[in-house]
Amino acid sequence: MDKLSLTEKIKTILSKREFLAQLLEKPDLGTLRIDVNQAIEELDELIDEFNLTFPGEKLS
Repeated sequence: MDKLSLTEKIKTILSKREFLAQLLEKPDLGTLRIDVNQAIEELDELIDEFNLTFPGEKLS
């Protein structure tokens, strides 16, 4: 996988993270809130690893 396709995939992941963050604002989420929080944490770790690997790469 080349750097450009990896960057595009990370950008897609970032958009999914925004959706999950909005989902957390819903009051009727119940126990699913735990899974959504875990997913956000794992996405954040993935994004951090990307930033460590490609420190100068802009994702926005």
